[in-house]
Amino acid sequence: MDTIIIQLLNGLDKGGAYALIALGLTLVFGTLGVVNFAHGALFMLGAFCAVSMHQLLTISKSVKDESIKFFDAFKEQPYLEIWWGDTGTAIIDYSVPISILLAIPLMLAIGIAMERGLIRHFYRRTHAEQILVTFGLAIVLQEIIRHFYGANPIPTPAPATFSGSAPVGSLVGLGENVVYPWWRLIYLGFSLSIIGAVFAFLKYTTFGLVVRAGMADRDMVGLLGINIERRFTIVFGIATIVAGLAGVMYAPILPPDYHMGMDFLVLSFVVVVVGGMGSLEGAVFAGFLLGILQSFAAMNEVKSILPGIDQIIIYLVAVIVLLVKPRGLMGKKGVFED
Repeated sequence: MDTIIIQLLNGLDKGGAYALIALGLTLVFGTLGVVNFAHGALFMLGAFCAVSMHQLLTISKSVKDESIKFFDAFKEQPYLEIWWGDTGTAIIDYSVPISILLAIPLMLAIGIAMERGLIRHFYRRTHAEQILVTFGLAIVLQEIIRHFYGANPIPTPAPATFSGSAPVGSLVGLGENVVYPWWRLIYLGFSLSIIGAVFAFLKYTTFGLVVRAGMADRDMVGLLGINIERRFTIVFGIATIVAGLAGVMYAPILPPDYHMGMDFLVLSFVVVVVGGMGSLEGAVFAGFLLGILQSFAAMNEVKSILPGIDQIIIYLVAVIVLLVKPRGLMGKKGVFED
C-alpha cells in the first residue's frame, strides 16, 4: 500500500506537468487552429527564468572569511547577504517562487511577439506547415539557451523550508513510513491551481465567454463586431504564461537544460491526442492519467515482468485509445480531421 501511494503521488506530480503543457497546447489549437511545436520550448524558457533569477540574486563579491584567523582567506558572498543580512539570505532561498514575478511579464511578452510576428501568418496554412515553422522556432530557442547557459543541466534549489519530505502517511492514517518530497506536493497543488484558474477564466468571465464562442464559430463572433483576433492574441499569451509557470516551478524537480522542452513536448502532444484535439478537459484528464500509468509502469515489479514498459506505456496507451476512439477520449467531431 505504501508503494502504491508513492507511485500515485509520483504520477499525479508528473501528470501535473503534462496537463499544464497540454492545456496550453490545446488552448492555442482550439482558439487559433495552430499546432504549436514551440510550446515545449516555452516550458523550457520558464525553467530558465528560475535559473536566471537564482543567478541574478546570487551575484557575489569576494570578502574576507572571518572564520579563519591564521591567515587571510576570502570567500564569495552574495551582495544581497552583504546588504540585507538574513533577509537577503531568505530572498535568495526563495528565488524560484520569486522568479514567477519575472516569468509572467516575460512569457506574456514572448507569447504576444510570437503570435503577432509569426504565428498569425500561418492561421490559414496547413497543419504540416505550422508544425514545421514552430518546430524550427523551438530549435532556435533551445540553441539560444544552449549558447548562453551551456549544454549541462543547471541545478536550481527549492526553498530550504520545502527541501524535506512531508509525512503523507501520517496525514492519511497509513503510518509514518510514507513520506513524499514537499516541493513535489507543492508543484501538484500549483498545477491544480493554475488549471482551475484557466477553466474559471474561460467559464465565468465575459472575455472567456467570447473566447469559447470564438473556438466554436470564429467567423460568427467576428461578424458581431468583436475583435476576436486581439482576444486570440491574449489567449496565446495566456497559454505561454501557463507553459512558463509550469517550467518555473518544475526547475527544482528536474535541473533545466536546453533540451528539456523537446522532451516534454513529445509526451505532451501524445497527451493532447489521447485526450482529444481541441478538448481542454480531455488534455487535463489525459495528462494526469498518463502520468499515473507511467509512474506505475516504472515500478520494479512491473518492469521485471514487462522490461522497458515504462518507456513505451504512454505510446502504447495512445495506440489503444486511438484504435478504439479515433478522436481521443474527449475529442470533438471535425477537429483535426481535415
